[in-house]
Amino acid sequence: MKIFDKKIKMPKDAIWLVPGLKVKRWFLLSITGSVLAAIGATFIFKLEPLYYIVKKAKELFHIVPPEPVGIVLVILGGILFILAWKKTNFSTIDMDDNYTKRKRQSMGEVLYRKMKLDHGPKIVAIGGGTGLSTLLRGIKKITNNITAIVTVGDDGGSSGRLREQMGVLPPGDIRNCITALADDDEKVTKLFQYRFKTGDGLEGHSFGNLFITAMTAICGDMVSAIKETSKVLLIRGRVLPATCDDMKLYAKMEDDSIVRGESNIPEAGKKIMQLCSEPSNCKPTPDVVEAIHNADLILMGPGSLYTSIISNFLIKDLTKAVWESKAKKLYICNAMTQVGETDNYSVSDHVKTIFDHVRLDDIDDSNKNFFDAVLVNNTMPRNLAQKYEQAGSFPVEIDIAELRRLGVEVVSKNLLEDNKDGLVRHNCTKLSKAILYWYKRTTKRK
Repeated sequence: MKIFDKKIKMPKDAIWLVPGLKVKRWFLLSITGSVLAAIGATFIFKLEPLYYIVKKAKELFHIVPPEPVGIVLVILGGILFILAWKKTNFSTIDMDDNYTKRKRQSMGEVLYRKMKLDHGPKIVAIGGGTGLSTLLRGIKKITNNITAIVTVGDDGGSSGRLREQMGVLPPGDIRNCITALADDDEKVTKLFQYRFKTGDGLEGHSFGNLFITAMTAICGDMVSAIKETSKVLLIRGRVLPATCDDMKLYAKMEDDSIVRGESNIPEAGKKIMQLCSEPSNCKPTPDVVEAIHNADLILMGPGSLYTSIISNFLIKDLTKAVWESKAKKLYICNAMTQVGETDNYSVSDHVKTIFDHVRLDDIDDSNKNFFDAVLVNNTMPRNLAQKYEQAGSFPVEIDIAELRRLGVEVVSKNLLEDNKDGLVRHNCTKLSKAILYWYKRTTKRK
């Protein structure tokens, strides 16, 4: 059997002996209840031969008549049996039977896996775009205690059209995160990611975007709509918008010009000096702040530095919550520079840009950094695709000396997918293993 990619050599049935499955205790309680009920029945109906066995026990009750004792035992046994039956069902029904069949795992294996995931660290992942969804696909193998906080600045494509026409928060990044956390229901995931190629008004829209938009109209708000949509896909963890305010991004450029709109910022072809939002006082939802305060580990990135990551930290109360959180904090840097956002940026440039955007007047940040460490990729494909260079995208330089001067720990790992085409894609499993390794190592230092 394979649990968390590690082989455990034991008979399949022996897994039921593992503590923490929350099944054995209820079966034991069920048996106890049944025995008490049976003993009670012998008192009432004087059943033989059990009656003669219980008769010895009855002699202990010299004063109390047998009938009341029997009634009390029957009632008590019945209550225990019903309680045990309900608890047993809750423990087993709480897993997806189709998942069990699909993975060809025994019920015991699935319960063991669920128990391990339920006891995993509380992880908050902040970001947006494909980077966040890739990250979520990996960390859902570590824990069920996941909160994805998603940027809502997108104004392009299907999300932008729905935002403008329907007045909803852009659902695209939210949809990607929900499907990333789905419990491997391939058909439903494909349905939510399906994009219409034809149809007047439908072309370009994804089914998931339309579903979330419709659910928002039914539920009355985006947060409730996301919760209901998450139930459809049986996701692990939860997805939250960074804010429910109508947040729009604009950037101040090196030549003092201003570019408005998330989709327009990378297309301007100018160096970004500062990212801003309208309104400037967007508020996070209470669930976002609570999740950050309760987190064991906070992850930022990978993703577009300005429009996917820093856009979240324009929300001051969210940023303040991260500053105040006692969780371990890790920034995952992109492997390649992004045209229009991070041209010629080194890893330290990424870090300094985040630090410059998260300064708060009411937070004394002189003695600590916004995050503890930066995770970087240290291996590039030998046959790096020429299209990156042609587009002006290059591997991000790991300038360790400057990072150490900033007081940031550098965690260097091979994080990329293995492919023959020289493409640069984060591997979700490698990413999650590197994160878990760093988290366990740092928590042991305490």
